[in-house]
Amino acid sequence: MNERYIVELTDEERAALTALVSGGSKLVRDVKRAQILLAANGGATDEAIAASVCVGTSTVYRAKRRFVEEGIEGAIHDRPRPGAGRKLTGKEEALLIATACSKPPTGRARWTLELLAGEVVRLTGQELSRETVRRRMAENELKPWLRKMWCVPNINGEYVARMEDVLDLYAETPAADEPVVSFDESPLQLVGEVRTPSPVAPGKPARMDYEYRRNGTANLFVFVNVHQPWRHVKVTDQRTNSDFAECMRDLVDTHYPDAKKIRVVLDNLSTHSASALYQSFPPEEARRILRRIEFHFVPKHASWLNMVEIEIGVLKSQCLDRRIADKPTLVREIAAWERARNDSGARIRWMFTVEKAREKMGRSYPAVTRPEVSAAAA
Repeated sequence: MNERYIVELTDEERAALTALVSGGSKLVRDVKRAQILLAANGGATDEAIAASVCVGTSTVYRAKRRFVEEGIEGAIHDRPRPGAGRKLTGKEEALLIATACSKPPTGRARWTLELLAGEVVRLTGQELSRETVRRRMAENELKPWLRKMWCVPNINGEYVARMEDVLDLYAETPAADEPVVSFDESPLQLVGEVRTPSPVAPGKPARMDYEYRRNGTANLFVFVNVHQPWRHVKVTDQRTNSDFAECMRDLVDTHYPDAKKIRVVLDNLSTHSASALYQSFPPEEARRILRRIEFHFVPKHASWLNMVEIEIGVLKSQCLDRRIADKPTLVREIAAWERARNDSGARIRWMFTVEKAREKMGRSYPAVTRPEVSAAAA
C-alpha cells in the first residue's frame, strides 16, 4: 500500500541514524524510528520491520512517509505541538496576582490555591482549577502561604560605627593582655520525663513519651574568646543586673586576672551596662572592675555580629538538644561539653570583615554630607 514511500539513505544519513541507535540514552520513539528507516533502506518489508522493531505496520508506514515528505529530521523528531490555550487572559492573570498579594479572607490566615481559585471564579465567572493557579503562581514566583521573619535595621551612622568597631576587634592580631570576649545569655526550659524513656536498640529508635514535666527555667551566660579556643558557660537562675555584674567580675578576677584590658562584645540588653555594676557592688568595687573592662556594643537588631551567637547554636545542638530535668544535671552536662570543646581546640572562623561589609552593604551606608565652603573661606 505504500510502494511510493521508498527509503533511500545517503551515507551521511545512514551514519547519523546508526549513531542515534547506538548512542546511549535517547527517546525510545526516536530510536525506533531510526531503526525503521535503517531496515527500510536495507530492503526489508513493512511486516518484517514491524516484527523486528516491535511496532505496528502503521507506525512503519508513517515513518517512511515522513522521511519522504520531510526528510530525516521530520521522520525522527515530532513537530512542536501548540498545546491547549492558556486558561486565563492577561487581565484575569493580573487579577489573580493582585488577589494573591492582598489580605486573605476573614477567618483565614493565608491564601491557599483552592481559595485563590474560588476567588477568581467569584470575580470573573471563569472556571479555574487548582493546578492552573499553581502554574501561574509558579511563573510569577508568588508564594502567599510562605512567610519569613525578618528585621530591617536602620543603617545609620551609629549602626555602621558599631559594626565596624566590632569587626575591627575580630580582625585584629590577638594580644594576650587585651583579650576580646564575646558575651551573651540564653534562657533554657528545664524539662523532666513523666515516664521512663526506652533506649535505642538494634532495629528500634529511642522512644520517649510526648508528655513531659516542666521544672522551671535556667539561664546560660556564655563567654567566647574571639581569638583563642576558649569558651565558658555559667548557669544561673536569672539574668538580672546582679548576675551580669558577677559575670564581669568573673572575667576580671577568675578568667583573665592578668589581662590589662578585657574588650567585651555584647548586645544592647538593658542589663548590659556599667550601671549594673554600681547597682550590685560598692562604688570602689564597681570602679575596679570597670577599669579593666571595655564594652563594645553591636548595633541594634544586629545580633548576628555577636560571635557568641554561633557558639550558643553549637551548644544547643551538641549538648542541649534533649530533655534536662534539673539544674545540677544541666551544670554537669554543660561542664563536660565545655571541657571537651576547649580541649579539642575548636574555634570560630569569622570571615566577615570591614572591607566585605563596605562591599556588600555600601549602598546602605549613610550618605556623606560635607559642609559648604564659603567663597571668602576659599
